[in-house]
Amino acid sequence: MDSRNIGEVIQLSLSDAMITIKNAELVGKKKCEIKPASKLIGNVLRVMADYKYIEGFEYIDDPRGGKFVVQLSGRINDCGAIRPRYSVKHTEYEKFEKRYLPARDFGILIVSTTEGVMSQKEAIEKGLGGVLLAYVY
Repeated sequence: MDSRNIGEVIQLSLSDAMITIKNAELVGKKKCEIKPASKLIGNVLRVMADYKYIEGFEYIDDPRGGKFVVQLSGRINDCGAIRPRYSVKHTEYEKFEKRYLPARDFGILIVSTTEGVMSQKEAIEKGLGGVLLAYVY
């Protein structure tokens, strides 16, 4: 690996993961593989599973960095990584909801907070700000 920022590499893999999920949903597949695996991608997938956007996922360890096999539910209209990653206060979520989601109470923003990765709805309830990672609807 060269001298690029390691955060940039992780961000690219999250973006690649979201694109893989979106493309698999568009062609009607039931499963897709995301590789390489990372904790961040696993946490984003967990939030998506909690909100029933995916049926589930499984981590498979292999020598090349592991992979996730994601069972798709067919409920995703659009999803993607948010780049650049904006820092957001707990009072500013509505501005980004208007920007990335098509309607009020339709879809979620996925946020990294000091208490872990969660949806913007959970972060608002807990009064937490954070860094925007992805959107799903």
